[in-house]
Amino acid sequence: MSKETEQKELDKHLKLMAKSSVLVFLGAIFSKLFTYLYRTIIARHFGPEIYGLFSLGLMISILVMAIASLGLLDGTVRFVSFYRGKGDKKRIKYLLKITSAFLLATSFISAILMYFFSGWIAINFFNNPGLAIFIKIFGILTPFTIFFYFFLSIIQAYEKITTYTIILDFLENIFKVFFLVFLIFIGLNTNAVIFSYALGLIAVCLIAFFYIKYNISEIFNAPNLEKNDKKDLEKQLFSYSWPLIFSVMITGILAYIDSFIIGSFMKNGAYMVGIYNAAIPIASLMTIASGLFARLFLPMITKEFSNKNLDIVKELSKQTQKWILIINMPALVLILLFPGAFINLLFGSEYLAAENALRFLAVAYFFVSMSLTSNSIITMAGKSKTTLINILFVTLLNFVLDIFLIDKYGINGVAFATMICNIILFLLLTFEANYFSSIIPLRRKMLGVIFSVIPPTLALLYVRKFLVSNPWIIILQIVFFAFFYFVMILITKSLDKNDLMILKSFRKKIF
Repeated sequence: MSKETEQKELDKHLKLMAKSSVLVFLGAIFSKLFTYLYRTIIARHFGPEIYGLFSLGLMISILVMAIASLGLLDGTVRFVSFYRGKGDKKRIKYLLKITSAFLLATSFISAILMYFFSGWIAINFFNNPGLAIFIKIFGILTPFTIFFYFFLSIIQAYEKITTYTIILDFLENIFKVFFLVFLIFIGLNTNAVIFSYALGLIAVCLIAFFYIKYNISEIFNAPNLEKNDKKDLEKQLFSYSWPLIFSVMITGILAYIDSFIIGSFMKNGAYMVGIYNAAIPIASLMTIASGLFARLFLPMITKEFSNKNLDIVKELSKQTQKWILIINMPALVLILLFPGAFINLLFGSEYLAAENALRFLAVAYFFVSMSLTSNSIITMAGKSKTTLINILFVTLLNFVLDIFLIDKYGINGVAFATMICNIILFLLLTFEANYFSSIIPLRRKMLGVIFSVIPPTLALLYVRKFLVSNPWIIILQIVFFAFFYFVMILITKSLDKNDLMILKSFRKKIF
């Protein structure tokens, strides 16, 4: 591939990624608002008991889906993207055929087990017979749940991110809220919760299916693949996918380790878990930046990797990492400077004991966000076993550090442990990405981004000493900081030709 052709291909990918990031951002906001609306209606109309049963049933359903999917959903994204790059439609067709067959079998087995063991699970694990009906319905829905995400994986692999976002973030939430309100209106009581979720899920599952049928119709043709090629493809797919089953399970454990340790080892454990969990959703705002690019980045680089266009993969990785850094740096500084303001605004003054924990967690989630590109490169290279080892190592390290630090430092020690673990994971992923692909997703101009945040930070530290702390003053300080930061980005010439190309593209569309 010539340099000129390579640059054109890179420009096309960057424009698509920038365009999709805007839609993903709007979808994320819409999704959070409607998810909150849906859950609020349930909580307020039916009370804490029904809302709790719904939440437990949903949690069980997600865990079962993670196991029943056998890691094949992630495998679908990786291998379909890979063979799209090679133009090998035969392998794509066979891949989707065997994947759908396995998912059909595991989803029905899971549905039967959940249905018949619903009472036993409800009583023996949660001591609440009322949970059984929720587990039964969620069990019946298991095939729809798994195939909905299977269809979304296909759409993602074909880089139809607009459709992906519309279905997942907009339509699914709209349908669930609509059906919930409608069923309450016609007088359906507790069943309105279960059936609104079921109808919403079935609706979007059918929409995703018909979109694929009429827009990616070639995958429905019979695959004409040699027997040896079939065996080789099956071996590749399942060898890649099986570690992901455990990766998902361990990742779920990792998400709750801190809360488990706090609840088990501290006095007033439940109370301190509540304090700590006020910091987590605020710190997790740091992952919004990586989330803007995550849906498109992996299928895009995997497709180029299949054609051995490593220079394009390298440039896409470096540019994406830089965009994540540009977005995250001011967010990190603001949380570090105003942790109490964020906590007070969202949760109230009784949660201010989590201020320092929030600082440590903000740094932790900053490195989680910055790990996207390296983790995607490792996935692109098909190293799912490496992913499993990474997650297992970090989970064990986090557990040990939590126990070691909690006695002396409380929730701050737990948050510090999480920060250390995520920094280590970031460094580990960066090293592994370079080892497997000779790509380090870092660009020199990223130093300019880091230096650009220093003057506005110093100015904000000086100005805040003379200002009264209230929400409006804090908002004005944030606006001032953001403007100063943007000016410094321009002064330090941190924007390169790719950034300017994207800005010009947006300007043409707007004006």
